Amino acid sequence: MARAAFPKGSLAIRVRDELGVLFTDADFADLFPVRGKPAWSPGRLVVVLVLQFVEGLTDRQAAEAVRARIDFKYALGLELDDPGFDFSVLSEFRDRLVQADAGRRVLDGVLAAAREKGLLKTTGRARTDSTHVVSAARELCWLEMVVETLRAALNALARDVPGWLAEVAEPDWFRHYATRAEDSRFPKARAKRDEVGLRVGADGMRLLEAVFSAGSPEQARELEAVEILRQVWVQHFHLVEGEVRRRDPKDRPPGAVRLVTPHDAEARGSVKRDTCWDGYKVHLTETCEPDAPNLVTNVATTCATVADSVMAEVIHAGLAGRDCLPAEHWVDAGYPNAAQVVAARTQYDVDLQGPIGADTTTQRGSRHGQDAFTIDWDRQQVTCPTGVTSTQWHHRRSQHGLPVIRVRFNPADCRVCPSLRDCVSSPKAERRELTLRHRAEHDTVRNARRQQQTDDWKHRYKIRAGVEGTISQGVQRCGLRRSRYLGLDKTALQHQLTGAAMNLARIDAHLTETPRAATRISHFAQLRPAG
Repeated sequence: MARAAFPKGSLAIRVRDELGVLFTDADFADLFPVRGKPAWSPGRLVVVLVLQFVEGLTDRQAAEAVRARIDFKYALGLELDDPGFDFSVLSEFRDRLVQADAGRRVLDGVLAAAREKGLLKTTGRARTDSTHVVSAARELCWLEMVVETLRAALNALARDVPGWLAEVAEPDWFRHYATRAEDSRFPKARAKRDEVGLRVGADGMRLLEAVFSAGSPEQARELEAVEILRQVWVQHFHLVEGEVRRRDPKDRPPGAVRLVTPHDAEARGSVKRDTCWDGYKVHLTETCEPDAPNLVTNVATTCATVADSVMAEVIHAGLAGRDCLPAEHWVDAGYPNAAQVVAARTQYDVDLQGPIGADTTTQRGSRHGQDAFTIDWDRQQVTCPTGVTSTQWHHRRSQHGLPVIRVRFNPADCRVCPSLRDCVSSPKAERRELTLRHRAEHDTVRNARRQQQTDDWKHRYKIRAGVEGTISQGVQRCGLRRSRYLGLDKTALQHQLTGAAMNLARIDAHLTETPRAATRISHFAQLRPAG
């Protein structure tokens, strides 16, 4: 009946025919208690979650598809008269996956089935890129954020300790914080808005003093909303001679720890060139072989403030756990540095390829950078362009805590040197000092910069651009850039499901021999003269 209803087939039918049963109940048995009423098949629920992301369905639509669509019943191995399940089961099951950190198993299951059918090739090349993810909580201005934070704490206290809150709440609080911040009209004048902010700060300070006083119930201090209130007030207010004042922007914590909304305590604000967002960041890694589908082999979700430069080792560890380490890993300029390239080669036998930053060791107003100096690693000496040898070689730590080598020349040699101003920029400096990486990292950077100037490397690097299409597919098909849920763990589960859904879509395109989309070029760019 399924084949009669879908004479040309469908993604769900082809995936079941080609890959078979992707997940079994035993794969997720640890998510449920041994005793009690049996749950709806967890193996089938995982398939429903993946198909939900393939087609961009809501929970209600996905549950209705299981009940009414023949191709979904075929993919799940259900009888035609199976009534399915209530849509709330999907939300409860996702919570179980999050609590057990089992989202990784979903992507692993799809990759294992693809590997068994010979569709996954991981020993060649892979590529990685990241993109921003906007939190499910809407963006708030500063005044809205502090009002919403206080209102959320009051609601949590009213739910858990209503009798105590009724005794400490002031009459004005019910007028100011009984409704959401967006339902209120804040003053337009800057001075009036500042007055409202200070009033909110004073009200929140009084509530915190009451919560943490000796006679308050312990349950009140343990509420998550109260802890968020405390953090937000520490970050934005302080006491000056007994009065609540707003902190100066320079006195606030860095973005990595600063809360941006009380409704998603793990979201962070970040900026990348012209893009500003509150939320998270996701890193997608995929294979890129011409004779096989490009499958997503690793998905890593972080806070928005985590830099790409620290993610290479995390990504390689994830690929190693799935036995998907490539020989060559192509990334953009945000990922590779000397330490990451060396670690990838020594720990994982992966050739991390990406643009290394330009040499910045040439001081302003001078002519000689580090490349002008000759380094004798065995004798721990450096020779300057005029032939003078250094006198000091010390192992130190950089301002970022990284191991470096400090090299200094004798002031007596440099002071009389006619080329001193070609080495240093300060008019008062009497000698040149160098900060070197350790030998393996130093050689790696020099070789990489030399190699990246060649036409052959530039031609090979073009393979990395294809990952932009993967991000585009994730955004358009699965809503990759907007979190469906609140919190880092749930957002990470969403991205694991997105990776699995994209893999099923790509396997289906491979089975139906659907050609890959060509790179879009604007009409004006096509008129560019050759050469």
